[in-house]
Amino acid sequence: MTFAWARTAAAAAVMATLALAACNKGPATVDETADVNARAAQFFLTNNAKAEGVKTLPSGVQYKILQSGPAGGESPDRNDLVRVEYEGSLTDGTVFDSSFERGQPAVFTLGTVVDGWTEALQHMKVGDEWVVYLPPEKGYGEQGQGPIPPNSVLVFRLKLLDIARAPGGETGVGSANG
Repeated sequence: MTFAWARTAAAAAVMATLALAACNKGPATVDETADVNARAAQFFLTNNAKAEGVKTLPSGVQYKILQSGPAGGESPDRNDLVRVEYEGSLTDGTVFDSSFERGQPAVFTLGTVVDGWTEALQHMKVGDEWVVYLPPEKGYGEQGQGPIPPNSVLVFRLKLLDIARAPGGETGVGSANG
């Protein structure tokens, strides 16, 4: 999925970083880069919220439904085990991880992943496939992680394949659905 304005925002962020570095006669500091990325993230999310089919949760997490699962499908709770196929990328399209590419879905307890995943997946039903846009504070925030720069918007294509309820046959605690 390509968005011309996303490339423009990424280019603007790079140019701003270079401009800041030039003013200081040296490379941009981590704090300056984080500040520039935070502004670029806000710009991206503000514009993305206006895109066709994009919905925004109260927390700022945005999503677009690509495919809906069967009617009456179940949604996971925070403590449930889920099986998910996913691809994670930055707003410029750089893919940093993909279970689709590996051919192996991920299995994890919802409460053990970044907040944005936990929140989005609790709104999904088995069989749903969404593109989810995580504000920096719902992803890796000011620290970044590996190839993910600080204050990056994370873009995930998520497909919820299956749910295993929390041990004891009860649903987990803290569902986003009530």
